[in-house]
Amino acid sequence: MNFVHIALREVKLGFRNPWAYSFMILFTVFSLSLLLINSQNFVEGYSSATSTMLNFILYLLPLMTLLIGSFSLTAEKEEGSWQLLSTYPIRTLSFLLGKYAGLAMVLLTIIAFGFGVTGIVGAISGKGLDFQTFGLFIVFSGGLIILFLAVALCIGTWARNRWQALTLGVATWFFAIIGWPTILIAVLGLLPYLWIKPLLTALTLLNPAELVRCFVVVKLGGGAALGPEYYEWIRWIKEPTGTWGFALLCLIWVGAAMSCAHWVWERGRSRG
Repeated sequence: MNFVHIALREVKLGFRNPWAYSFMILFTVFSLSLLLINSQNFVEGYSSATSTMLNFILYLLPLMTLLIGSFSLTAEKEEGSWQLLSTYPIRTLSFLLGKYAGLAMVLLTIIAFGFGVTGIVGAISGKGLDFQTFGLFIVFSGGLIILFLAVALCIGTWARNRWQALTLGVATWFFAIIGWPTILIAVLGLLPYLWIKPLLTALTLLNPAELVRCFVVVKLGGGAALGPEYYEWIRWIKEPTGTWGFALLCLIWVGAAMSCAHWVWERGRSRG
């Protein structure tokens, strides 16, 4: 029982889960709504319509990922599956990486289906987004899933049951998505001006939603909308190595979150 077997098992369980199909339908409806926003004019680059589309995705995908990911681990505890799996010679790291890979495949399939339907309908109706903008929406969605799935597994290792996972997942989503701008303004408003830029950089790195949003907005040509405080972000993202730098940041972020999940799960495993 190794990493690959765990991942394949998770894919099978994921596609048997009614939640997966519910979210697939919901995301498809949301992605089709992008065509309605785009129906009045052809959207290219960053605009008010593009910003609205990004917000739609930003509200739905992190919550969907947090719930599915955290429920997957808490289900192992509640149903006793982990006790059975622990009788096999399987390491905690292989178990968590298999979980992550399997869930990532399920969630990425959901957004691939939704965007696939949107792309086909857009091509037939002639109201689709331009290729680059559409590609950046896919990158935005995939980035949110990859980063928030690591957070979801951290929540799943801490939570003892689905109710705790639900509470922690919704609280994390609210803090990172809904409450973030207000909290950011409140905190930065209390600090000296010279502290704002370095602290803003650190806080942006701590919020996966803000990290992915900044990258995609700059790539869409809307860096000026972020404000002068994000000048350094705009500069390095626009560089030829900006995409690789962003990918490296995402890998570091996922690695740190998975290390935290591994430590908590291993600690619980040693205590029985």
